[in-house]
Amino acid sequence: MLRSLRTLTLLCVAFILMLSTGCSLPAKRNETVLPKAAERGAEKTLDLKQEPLLKRQSHMNRPSIKMKTLPQAMPTIARTTNTQPVRGIYVSGWVAGDPGRMAKLIRLIDKTDLNAMVIDVKNDYGNLTYKSNVPEVKTIKADAGPPIANIRSLLKQLRAKHIYTIGRVVAFKDPYYARMRPSQALQRKTGGVWRDAKGVAWLDPYQARTREYNIAIAKEAANLGFDEIQFDYVRFPDNGAKVNRQVRFAPTGGRSKAAIIGTFLREARHGIKPTGAKLSVDVFGLVTSSTDDMGIGQTWREIAGTVDVISPMTYPSHYSSGMYGIKAPDLHPSAVIKQAMKDAKRQNEQIRQIGRKPAQIRPWLQSFTATWIEPHQQYGVNQVRAQVLAAQKQGIHEFLLWSSNCKYDYRS
Repeated sequence: MLRSLRTLTLLCVAFILMLSTGCSLPAKRNETVLPKAAERGAEKTLDLKQEPLLKRQSHMNRPSIKMKTLPQAMPTIARTTNTQPVRGIYVSGWVAGDPGRMAKLIRLIDKTDLNAMVIDVKNDYGNLTYKSNVPEVKTIKADAGPPIANIRSLLKQLRAKHIYTIGRVVAFKDPYYARMRPSQALQRKTGGVWRDAKGVAWLDPYQARTREYNIAIAKEAANLGFDEIQFDYVRFPDNGAKVNRQVRFAPTGGRSKAAIIGTFLREARHGIKPTGAKLSVDVFGLVTSSTDDMGIGQTWREIAGTVDVISPMTYPSHYSSGMYGIKAPDLHPSAVIKQAMKDAKRQNEQIRQIGRKPAQIRPWLQSFTATWIEPHQQYGVNQVRAQVLAAQKQGIHEFLLWSSNCKYDYRS
């Protein structure tokens, strides 16, 4: 009896001690025991595998965090390894979406020293050539009825052939976006959207939203696997003095046309750099020889000092009579290219002298016949070859061939 009383007493004491120290009874199977608040906070740091995920989720749940601060998506297609000078041709979205036409162009590349394609991403009308996931593009349906059914498949096919891919994005000449977002277009001082002599509306580069729109499209193209992004129409409309008289620009903040173009390219470079794609820009052919922005915001120093590649459109047919002392430039392609490349190299040397690395020079060459000018000549193998050789003699071994109908008469 005494032993039983002692046992009972010990059990009671043990029970009292257990309650006073905060111990708990074992949980039943499948029953979770929640730790105290302080313990829950400490427990979060113990699971190292979960920590990065928790951090990403917490960032996404903060409404103040902008999308541009989130990590860049990695390209879904590896870059094309290219150690040779880029020698490319222009390919419109419609041709890129036509298997038969593309097969012919690929055969041309196979049998020559060509190795690259410049493919429309956003064309001269402001339309995307494939289905896009950029929110603004989807909202305004800028990708409706795209000619390229499967951009990923196309890029994969070209990569398998070791063809270097350049995505062309027409920037500020964008009549579609101007129609859907008229407040972002150049505005007439008398009211309404300004249009050029052909009735085309342009975007205002001083508007941050227009710059962001183009950069978002470029970033998507780079993430899809384009090896390089090429901006075209990175400028204000030509005949700048007349445009200035007619247009009311968005607040400039004291920035010149050339300065805001430079701002756009630095923003684009910052956005595209994480993808690993190169950045290139097309400029007027005369920019190689000009000392000012010609009223359109393009200066060699500002652009070539910012991007990886600069492509002056040195089509002989686009030079006026007497330029470089040549009476009929279209009839003398070698002479035009020779002088343009000499001036381009001089401009690059001036960039080096101020401690900056200049862009690679890769000219656009004429692969079309300019029937609208007189005198003119038929441009075929000999005329194209003359331009290529003239550039090579100046140490310029990269080039792009332009033909709006994507038909090329070229031999190595």
